[in-house]
Amino acid sequence: MGTFTFRLPDIGEGIAEAEIVAWHVKVGDRIEEDSPIADMMTDKATVEMESPVTGVVREVAGEVGDTVAIGSPLVVIETEGGEAYAEPAPAAEPEPKAKPAVNSAPARAEPVEAPSAAPAASGKGRFVFRLPDIGEGIAEAEIVAWHVQVGDRIEEDSPIADMMTDKATVEMESPVTGVVREIAGEVGATVAIGSPLVVIETEGGSYEAPGPDAEDVRERIAAETPDAEDVERAASRLENESAPLRPSKPVPPPVVRSTGGKALASPAVRARARSLGVDLAAVTGGLDGVVRHEHLDAHLLAQKPVAPAKDAPAAKPEAKRAPEQQIDGAGEQIKVIGLRRRIAENMAASKRHIPHFTYVDECDVTELERWRGEFNDQRGDKPKLTLLPFLITAICRTLPEFPMINARYDEEANVVTRYDSVHLGMAAQTPAGLMVPVIRNAQNLTLWALAAEIARLAEAAREGTAKSEELSGSTLTVTSLGPLGGIATTPVINRPEVAIIGPNKIVERPVYVSDGQGGERIEKRKLMNVSISCDHRVVDGWDAASFIQALKRRIEAPLMMLAG
Repeated sequence: MGTFTFRLPDIGEGIAEAEIVAWHVKVGDRIEEDSPIADMMTDKATVEMESPVTGVVREVAGEVGDTVAIGSPLVVIETEGGEAYAEPAPAAEPEPKAKPAVNSAPARAEPVEAPSAAPAASGKGRFVFRLPDIGEGIAEAEIVAWHVQVGDRIEEDSPIADMMTDKATVEMESPVTGVVREIAGEVGATVAIGSPLVVIETEGGSYEAPGPDAEDVRERIAAETPDAEDVERAASRLENESAPLRPSKPVPPPVVRSTGGKALASPAVRARARSLGVDLAAVTGGLDGVVRHEHLDAHLLAQKPVAPAKDAPAAKPEAKRAPEQQIDGAGEQIKVIGLRRRIAENMAASKRHIPHFTYVDECDVTELERWRGEFNDQRGDKPKLTLLPFLITAICRTLPEFPMINARYDEEANVVTRYDSVHLGMAAQTPAGLMVPVIRNAQNLTLWALAAEIARLAEAAREGTAKSEELSGSTLTVTSLGPLGGIATTPVINRPEVAIIGPNKIVERPVYVSDGQGGERIEKRKLMNVSISCDHRVVDGWDAASFIQALKRRIEAPLMMLAG
């Protein structure tokens, strides 16, 4: 038995990749020579791939909708007799390995081809480990833990460092065995994708993992943070990193095949460039010569510099910052890193970009608390009900009347997406800081199911075992301080959502109530304020007030809440 690796051939001038639009085979199928394998779509045509051999399909590259680069494996076929062979392709450089850190959200690792041969050299060498691409749209990551220090001997596949992005914490593993000679910085430092992370002294020649150059990284950051203040801050972080690590010998850049003057780009990038009226030949791509969305974005930014207002006064030179005043009795200094820094950055961005307003109203929860007590008295082995499942149920029943509350706002595209399903973010305090696990399709869950899911997600957040998909994709958030709730709160919106709801502490106060005979009497009642902060670009004050009034009616009449 042997294997044949079928690589996606060059199917058109200037085409860098193609999309799988149909599979004609699946793993386990027997396939004959010249029979169809898959349909691949480019911006020019849909091309049917045919098998050059007879055998059994053992691997396929992905699912319908996935994109495959020219020269990458499409299928692996087990053949009769012979050794393993494949369509010719350029040899690949060794790729740094990445896997999810313990108790962190998983990051998806793309399969990579093994190098055709180890670097041929003798004596001591150096391996430069560059931070790999660890997630779509990620331009940089923060060092949150080192597992090695300079001078340590490290084995292949052993952990190097934990790197945190806004999506997950990822553990970096060494692809080689050797001694650590240099590291990129201290815990809390930020490293750009493609920048050196560690230098390892190895047995044999010097080589390094491939990565984009500094200018490519800067373009990527600029493309992903179009706000001028964000770009300046990201660029400043890059400039303040430790001196870049250098390999012992320069690694030659990858060979880019000629396209007759036509830029390499995916169908999606070509279509976008056409719609924007951009000539891709004028856009600088990456080291592999391929123009991607980030390069197109950087080109557009470079073509549209912000002009100063005609009557604007000349900028004054920035005054030098006075040295920090020394204060007696100062305690421990704590560096803001990891999740705490992410929280700080997210909250600052939310307040900077979103015009908040907050509305607060008082609800009588006396009847609701009585019903909650009766439910708990008869719960058996079910989880104990707090107020939160009732509040979430009332919110889900009220949202269909106010669809602009359950929405997300893409401020760059100027598009508001409203959702029928309620994916409710639940702000939870953890030892590491505030996290927002998400209750998926909360509108379909019973009170008991909500209570169980709240408990499960809160524990996962506290233990650090929440998955990436459990910490993203919310359409509306509820934040509650429980008995510490105070009189009123002005919660900060979980961007890009457009609203956040905050129940406050339940208090008992004397209230005038009807005596049923046209008069009134004073009665002790349980009262709770409910706050809502909204994005004024999307939600008007009238809508926010109307939503809370409708929510209040359901809270004060539990039968109405549970009935719909």
